[in-house]
Amino acid sequence: MTAIHRPRRLLVTGGAGFIGSNFVLHALAARPDWHIVTLDKLTYAADPAHLAGAPPRRHTFVQGDICNFELAKALIVGETIDTVVHFAAESHVDRSIASPGDFVRTNVLGTQTLLEACRAAWGTGHGTARRGVRFHHISTDEVFGTLAAGDPPFCESTVYAPNSPYSASKAAADHLVRAYAQTYGLPAIVTNCSNNYGPRQHPEKFIPTVIRTALAGEPIPVYGSGLNRRDWLFVDDHCAALLTALEGAADGARYCIGGGEEIANIDLARRICAVLDRRRPCATPYERLIAYVPDRPGHDFRYAIDSTKIRRELGWRPRTAVDDGLRRTVGWYLEQSPAIATRHQLHGRPPGPAAIAHPLTA
Repeated sequence: MTAIHRPRRLLVTGGAGFIGSNFVLHALAARPDWHIVTLDKLTYAADPAHLAGAPPRRHTFVQGDICNFELAKALIVGETIDTVVHFAAESHVDRSIASPGDFVRTNVLGTQTLLEACRAAWGTGHGTARRGVRFHHISTDEVFGTLAAGDPPFCESTVYAPNSPYSASKAAADHLVRAYAQTYGLPAIVTNCSNNYGPRQHPEKFIPTVIRTALAGEPIPVYGSGLNRRDWLFVDDHCAALLTALEGAADGARYCIGGGEEIANIDLARRICAVLDRRRPCATPYERLIAYVPDRPGHDFRYAIDSTKIRRELGWRPRTAVDDGLRRTVGWYLEQSPAIATRHQLHGRPPGPAAIAHPLTA
């Protein structure tokens, strides 16, 4: 792959979250000449301890809100940022149903604020693109809505049809990125990924919930009939795809990134239980703890992604089979579970990378 964009100094928003922290560590390991500034508000879903392995000479952590225009612009200018990788988002569908306004603020207004900060800092406007800079927006397959059992997978030409406040807010963010590229010439790309899993995922998500409740001997909750299907993508494979697209995609490009591992929720829960049976056996199989719970409103039936375009054009493909990924994921949670449980019981936060005391973070 020939590099089209050559980052050197990156601003990663939401870099203390699940996918963001995995990307920061992956990128710093893969590109020893890069410096990354992580900007994260440190909401409930973020943990600065996720970044403890980042080399301090090449990584700076700033606690702050992406809706703070002056802060975002000051960081882009002051840190001579040439690339923004935008992960920061509210992402839990159940929470979006309960509090949709939070999702509109962060996912829509926050994205627009970052775009405006980039435009101001990089001097793009009236269709004029500045060379050597890039805005990479990380999105989701949920913007496309739901698939029936026999429908073809989502691809880059699939029509948007979001069904939850979360997916609607991400769809709006996608459209804003495209509009800033078209109107102001802001160099930008968008990637839409399938469901991620792996180390550092917040306990409220499905796979960590299965692991956590099983280890606690509590009922493992599965929505509805458990037949809803998702395309699962191991987070390390996603990070490799993001790095590939960041450097190799043309301005304005869009790629769908999927793991090619489409599994019903009930079958995934059973696979996780089988791994736990081998790794931490108890008197009865963990599968007996599975309990069906009332379905959530507007629960999309099926997601699946056709990754042909990124495979063909950039040469990326997922490397991790789901059974191997689940073994690695369960192993990480087994190693971390006492510390994770303690952190989530505390009102404060554990020590993490030192935050820069920036005058605009208040």
